[in-house]
Amino acid sequence: MSSNLEPIPITSQKHDPAWKHCQMFKNGEKVQLKCIYCGKIFKGGGIHRIKEHLAGHKGNAATCLRVPSDVRVLMQESLDGIVVKKRKKQKIVEEITNVNLISTETNAFSDQVDANPGVLMIENPEIVEPSSSLLVSREGTSNVSGERRKRGKGKSSAAEANALGFPLVEFGARRVNNNIHMAVGRFLFDIGATLDAVNSVYFQPMVDAIISGGNGTLMPSRNDLQGWILKKSMEEVKSDNDKVIASWVRTGCSILVNQWSTQTGRSLLNFLVYCPEGTVFLKSIDASSVINSSDALYGLLKQVVEEVGFKHVLQVITNCEEQYMVAGKRLAKTFPTLYWTPCAAHCVDLILEDFAKVEWINTIIEQARSITRFIYNHSVVLNMVRRYTFGNDIVELAATRSATNFTTLTRMVDLRNNMQAMVTSQEWVDCPYSKKPGGLAMLDLVSDQSFWSSCVLIVQLTNPLLRVLRMVDSSKRPAMGYVYAGMYRAKEAIKKELVKRDDYMVYWNIINHWWEQQWHYPLHAAGFYLNPSFFYSMEGDMPTEMLSGMLDCIEKLVPDVTVQDKISKEINSYKNAAGDFQRKMAIRARDTLLPAEWWSAYGGSCPNLARLAIRVLSQTCSAHGLKHHRIPFEKLHETRNCLEQQRLRDLIFVQCNLQLRQIGYDSKQQDSAQQILFESASIVEEWITGIGTFLDDDTYPDWTTLDTLSVNTMPLRPRSDEIEELGAGFDDHEIFNRVKEGDDENAEDIAVS
Repeated sequence: MSSNLEPIPITSQKHDPAWKHCQMFKNGEKVQLKCIYCGKIFKGGGIHRIKEHLAGHKGNAATCLRVPSDVRVLMQESLDGIVVKKRKKQKIVEEITNVNLISTETNAFSDQVDANPGVLMIENPEIVEPSSSLLVSREGTSNVSGERRKRGKGKSSAAEANALGFPLVEFGARRVNNNIHMAVGRFLFDIGATLDAVNSVYFQPMVDAIISGGNGTLMPSRNDLQGWILKKSMEEVKSDNDKVIASWVRTGCSILVNQWSTQTGRSLLNFLVYCPEGTVFLKSIDASSVINSSDALYGLLKQVVEEVGFKHVLQVITNCEEQYMVAGKRLAKTFPTLYWTPCAAHCVDLILEDFAKVEWINTIIEQARSITRFIYNHSVVLNMVRRYTFGNDIVELAATRSATNFTTLTRMVDLRNNMQAMVTSQEWVDCPYSKKPGGLAMLDLVSDQSFWSSCVLIVQLTNPLLRVLRMVDSSKRPAMGYVYAGMYRAKEAIKKELVKRDDYMVYWNIINHWWEQQWHYPLHAAGFYLNPSFFYSMEGDMPTEMLSGMLDCIEKLVPDVTVQDKISKEINSYKNAAGDFQRKMAIRARDTLLPAEWWSAYGGSCPNLARLAIRVLSQTCSAHGLKHHRIPFEKLHETRNCLEQQRLRDLIFVQCNLQLRQIGYDSKQQDSAQQILFESASIVEEWITGIGTFLDDDTYPDWTTLDTLSVNTMPLRPRSDEIEELGAGFDDHEIFNRVKEGDDENAEDIAVS
């Protein structure tokens, strides 16, 4: 982005839906638009070109690979006029219905259908149950009113009906959808696929492609899928990865080492490479025999660094176990221009886990779980709760069990008034479950003000940590420039909430225990130092630890001493906001542009410092990334046939890289209850498991009585941008000096200063 690129606010007069999904900048006299999902800048073509980019229409603009599926559909509808067509179609249906053609002409049409197979009669869904009679068979025929029709005649049923002069009756648009949905359901149930497969960004394009092929389209065979289709997919993925890899020269990259265990006890390591352009999956290794050996882990890490190219790598992120620490420090000595860094997300999760072990917090969590277990094991109660909460679940899924404990408490606090309204309603009084032990216990807790006061306090103590966890796990922006500030705010919030040092040090000591490793790694300090939003908000001198971290990064990441000296001089311009840094545009952009973008736009007078800043600020802090349960890693490492093993390796390479493209995208609205009950049971089981706990002799769970959830749920309090919540001003030296319990001699002096 050039240095004279100035953001322009998008006014309310711009009504096209695509304006909500782009940013506008002024470059001299020209206006440029930027996609908010992939960051691509369009120098011409206006909003229509952005819309084509988002809709995936090839020709005038490259397809956006990061746009959420619902946004893509919206843009496609806007371009193709689908909405208008649907309204016209509905109007025709209503007119036909109004003249009561159903009762007077159905029999006549049925006779015509029997005599003329070109007419497709779709009946009212309320009269005829959905069936599979309209499904196209493998041999290419479909059964309509008992007739078998040959495929490939060139016209659809509707077109044939119109051509023959028969009116087309479409009372059953809903029924057609039911048949399609049933067909999709049968397929997914048959193969045992995870049900959130329908939320893949590739699901709707697949359906559209099948529809566009018409009745004569043959589905691929197994040989096709494991043959030329897999080969072509490999080529496409590698081509996309090459574009990402090309950006490593400018932004650098981070190697992510993700360890996990299979159901059979194997310890697998997945190696990924992160940069702002995207995350690339490299390979998976069975490390079961060497997982506790620091020497073996060092060898694996060294091999991957050499494969990626050590000049591009700024850090290698792993878990924070002892063997990784030893291997990582040895790796940093072998490659003096990179850091080993423990996974920030893992550290925050361990902090939350220890918070949950604090006695009074653990008591509140168990009480809250008793409420959710009772609700989620009785369909009548669950239906009632969802009515009173307007479709919202009271269990909120997070990335880990520890985080789920506190996101669920936050959700329950948000829905407190709704739950209290329910248990004081006549409907609850009349409900037989209100008289059962679980119902009476729930009434007592939901009506207990001290319970809710404790929940609110827990939320105040943990929400800043959850914000850090979301921040480091997010693909929306690189976290390196924010994580230090995030942990500062977390400790600051705890101190402000509890006030007394003896009280807040209980939680500070937990944070310091797990985060101590992170404090000692200069990249986070340098990320804070180089983030203009934080740097210029500091009152007084920058803390010594920040400056030392910045200087350490200069010496380590820039081996050329001549360039180091140039950076030292350029830092003065940054400190004094001299040159382009003093421009009004640059000052305004401190809080609006991503830090790396800010340096790219306004760091031209300090090219060496800007180059370093962009590389540091372009890094992540987390090694999380893949959902392992969908990918046949274990099968790969069990296979002994060399050819089949290579095929599986390629399949996993494609699957992982396609999945990584979707991480962080807003998928279609999902049924949260089904997510909780089926896809993420291991994470939320302590909040919903209750088989045999609440059931009486005459009570049996029946999921079929659950009301269908609407996607139009009541919006809870909006979650503001995590970065905006960090704010400005970092002047508590007790936080920067990381005072621990027992440091009483210095504590009073620090608190006063």
